[in-house]
Amino acid sequence: MENGIRFVALVFPGITQLDLTGPLQVFAQLPGAVVDVAWHRIEPIATDGGFSILPSTTFDTAPQADVLLVPGGQGAFELMADEAALEFVRRQGSRARYVTSVCTGAFVLGAAGLLRGRRATTHWASHSMLSMLGAIPVQARVVQDGDLITGGGITSGIDFGLVVAAELFGADAAKRVQLSMEYDPRPPFDAGSPTAPDVDRGMVDALPAIMRERREPLVRAAAARLA
Repeated sequence: MENGIRFVALVFPGITQLDLTGPLQVFAQLPGAVVDVAWHRIEPIATDGGFSILPSTTFDTAPQADVLLVPGGQGAFELMADEAALEFVRRQGSRARYVTSVCTGAFVLGAAGLLRGRRATTHWASHSMLSMLGAIPVQARVVQDGDLITGGGITSGIDFGLVVAAELFGADAAKRVQLSMEYDPRPPFDAGSPTAPDVDRGMVDALPAIMRERREPLVRAAAARLA
């Protein structure tokens, strides 16, 4: 892959910062990578972690992405009603080599009409709602459907980033980034997915219903606008 590949990521209030910063840490180490973070204005954007991120560009001034990234967080669901943001995603996505998301950023892609008939994934607790926006939900940590690459919940963004890196520069380059990041996860508990042996079964049962109550009206409204 030639040098100078450009990554453009969306940022918005209520973003889950690791959805953004995990893959961007991968991308920033690739040869000739240029990373931009876009919002309506250049101003501090509050994350759901209690600190802010400063965009580097705006929707109007952002360069065309080779790879468009939409991260997730509760703010992604409010973003589905932001027509300027959705138009930015459509415009960038129409010319990007890859259109991508992490976690619930997939719902923004769906609200922009970019998931119709496409295989995609998202965080397990909101996974069942993806089909409302025309997607074909797939339970996997990373799902690729042609030029569409989606990652599951939060920490899967690093796995996702390495998959994108391998697509662009080959597996050896991705492995070098993985080594430089010392990405060798060995969590102290086997409780990180709904099917893990040490998982909190009560949370597995309860959280999807909580997310549906909080998010489904916004997803249905976005689906109605698409229709």
